[in-house]
Amino acid sequence: MTEHPVPSARARELVRGAYDLHVHVAPDVMRRRISDLDLAVRFRDLGLSGFVIKSHYVPTAERAEHVRAVVPEVQALGAITLNASVGGMNPVAVEIAGRGGAKVVWFPTVDSDNQRSCLAEEPEGATPPMWARLQQDLEDAGMKAEAVQVLQPDGTPTRATAQVLQVMAKHSMVLATGHLHTDESSALIPAARAAGVERIIVTHPEFTSQRMGLDSQRALAEQGVFLERCLTTPLTGKVSWQTWHANIRGAGVEHSVVSTDLGQPFNPPVEDGLGIVADLMLAEGYTEAEIRLMTVHNSRHLAGAEPLPDAPAHLR
Repeated sequence: MTEHPVPSARARELVRGAYDLHVHVAPDVMRRRISDLDLAVRFRDLGLSGFVIKSHYVPTAERAEHVRAVVPEVQALGAITLNASVGGMNPVAVEIAGRGGAKVVWFPTVDSDNQRSCLAEEPEGATPPMWARLQQDLEDAGMKAEAVQVLQPDGTPTRATAQVLQVMAKHSMVLATGHLHTDESSALIPAARAAGVERIIVTHPEFTSQRMGLDSQRALAEQGVFLERCLTTPLTGKVSWQTWHANIRGAGVEHSVVSTDLGQPFNPPVEDGLGIVADLMLAEGYTEAEIRLMTVHNSRHLAGAEPLPDAPAHLR
């Protein structure tokens, strides 16, 4: 059995009040390390404020509402991911999710054109994502869906994408770019801003199918978006720790938000993830204020939570 690091008391305190904006928990179509209800209890006991339930395949707003009813001290938040299982770029699905209280819309991940056409190889020793097996099963069964198109050939949003953005703005939903290519994200983000979408996250830009360069990260950061630094990306060997830290420093800690992307049975406990990152960052020379900004204050801002007394002025 793999032994995982245990966060120090200092790290636990540093991430107190944080939201983890990207977790994979049961019930799910894949095996997960913990259920949403059990995770909420552990978050409550550790002083963590909330988490967003991510599924590549099903909306999670109703689950999140149930978790909040059982463990009201923790804000479990719902989401939807625009893959084939919800009809792809489907404004009706987003409208229903928004009415149901979903807070985050991930653009296509496993069914994005970029993910489907990605030829980049995982670094030697990297752990493959759990959804890769399911995607292969669907293809073997003759149920491979068409890749979800976000943009037209001229680089402008498709009609469906434009409708999705309008619905998101109406419901004040957060846009997460999913597994889109850098060029797609660069075209989508200004369109989302123009449609009135206020909060935007570039999903794990270091992930294998994205590998977004630092110059591109800086250019997007200048547009007021947040770059998501997922623990699992370097933890599972998809990018080096050196590159991960260099991108955080190079794009600016103020533009980064730390989440975990945890929930896989072979990875650390989900509730330990943010604390593990805090310890890693302390060892790398980040200040306590920088760590709280990336793990706590930026995550609370994106979750729509009240700022804490020690939040910087621009987030109040």
